Amino acid sequence: MEGQAGARVARLERVLAETGGGVPWEDGVTALGRRDRWMSRVVVIGATGHIGTYLVPRLVRGGHEVIAMSRGTRDPYHARPQWGSVTRVTVDRDAEDEAGTFGGRVAALGPDVVIDLICFTAASARQLTDALRPSRPLLIHCGTIWVHGPALRVPVTEDEPRTAYGEYGTGKAEIEALLHRETLAGGVPAVVLHPGHISGPGWPVITPAGNLDPAVWTRLATGQPLALPDRGLGVLHHVHADDVAQAFERAMSRPAAIGASFHVVAGQAMTLRGLAAGVAGWFGREPALEFTGWTEFERQVGAEHAAVTREHTERSIAASIDRSREVLGYAPRYSTLDALHEALAWLVANGQADVGGQAI
Repeated sequence: MEGQAGARVARLERVLAETGGGVPWEDGVTALGRRDRWMSRVVVIGATGHIGTYLVPRLVRGGHEVIAMSRGTRDPYHARPQWGSVTRVTVDRDAEDEAGTFGGRVAALGPDVVIDLICFTAASARQLTDALRPSRPLLIHCGTIWVHGPALRVPVTEDEPRTAYGEYGTGKAEIEALLHRETLAGGVPAVVLHPGHISGPGWPVITPAGNLDPAVWTRLATGQPLALPDRGLGVLHHVHADDVAQAFERAMSRPAAIGASFHVVAGQAMTLRGLAAGVAGWFGREPALEFTGWTEFERQVGAEHAAVTREHTERSIAASIDRSREVLGYAPRYSTLDALHEALAWLVANGQADVGGQAI
């Protein structure tokens, strides 16, 4: 893997030389290994969301100057003292993208690194890279494992052909391709991270039924029957938000990561039935599973929840993290069940899930 990464850097170096490109730090790509010694000004776009809640305090603890951009409509999910050292910038990205001013707004902040957690269209990414190209900071983009469609080989590697479908996955795949072309052309150096189903305390997370129905937790905790489609063999690949933040932080100082994509997920994916068994086990139970067809499943859970389940299980992505481990040094602290346990404990404590009054 390191050989592949080295070849990628060498290829980028060659392209830069051939195109007359370059980077604003020292002598091209060969100096990237020394970049982490001085980079300090980091702009985080979408800083108060799931990932940013954990990432921003990490960056402050690492000695970086952090500029947190968000709409200003909410605080981070968890208060940390490090937020007191952060410069907060309120911005409506959609409105400024429409006006053509967002990219220039970011570039004017003079970042060494830009971490973009909320870019969903190629047009938005293009506006940002166009504005950043004169100064060429490192750009780290948040993608998704949904750049992959239904899995043909598992675990799915980052080199699998992109078979995304649906607006979200297709948009992210287009951004990924744009950023890699930008890097190879000698423009803004970019890294793309693809998280799985981001979980943690503070928000509803994807349940063992592959949807956001809070009744799933109640049924598993109290021994009520839980309907699952396709014999519960659909696959989900969760990740704790702090593990995603870890990967973004590590990507800032890994020159071999530039020009590549990385999966960021828990160490193992799990089936719906495996997740159900794990959650029921927290309450000393075996899950009472009812395997149904899709028509009956929709009748029981409703069209909205059934559609979300189908979106997840039709893909059934089990993503490899070999490249992330070897190049980024990524080491997830949370298993899928660890992440869900922490999330459910928060949901119960905040009245968003009912487990029959049992301890969690």
